[in-house]
Amino acid sequence: MFQKIQSYCDTLKSDFDKIPQPRKILLEKISQYIAQKQVQEKEINLVYICTHNSRRSHYGQVWAKVASVYFSIRNVNTFSGGTEATAFNINAINALKRVGFDIKPINVEKNSTYHVSFDENEKPIICFSKVYDDPKNPRSDFAAIMTCGDAEENCPFIPGVELRIGTTYDDPKAFDGTAHQDEKYDERCKQIALETLYVFSNVK
Repeated sequence: MFQKIQSYCDTLKSDFDKIPQPRKILLEKISQYIAQKQVQEKEINLVYICTHNSRRSHYGQVWAKVASVYFSIRNVNTFSGGTEATAFNINAINALKRVGFDIKPINVEKNSTYHVSFDENEKPIICFSKVYDDPKNPRSDFAAIMTCGDAEENCPFIPGVELRIGTTYDDPKAFDGTAHQDEKYDERCKQIALETLYVFSNVK
């Protein structure tokens, strides 16, 4: 794992006690799902969903993969999607770069596809905006983790899902173009990283 990201995770691990207890109980449901899949020796598919698949859901996809490697949990596949496709937001990309990710576009268009690298020995995470039922996402045997309230309300039924859980986060989009833009994106990135690491730390 890239040293800067490794150090970031090491620091966050000492902050688990800052997560409110009701939130921990919610997050541990995801831990239990992952642990059950491990016992069954099955692939672990996690799909992070928000409205536009541009910010919070990508953070979830990226940090879940990082957390699985950090805690040596095998057979974890992470995905993201939305109720509509837009683009992986540049402010979200820049926040991940500030943490230490190497992010490169593999095409340049309105909805570009990016390779997000975090470890010399792991394949890059492939990120682009898509609807939650895109053919590149699993159609069955997966957990749907709703990262925003709008997606939770607008996706009343997701076919093939085994666990559906709402871990909603405030949208940093509200601060686009303001003096607090980078601060708020970094804050949301850190919160999702912290909680995702906590999830994987509890996989027994």
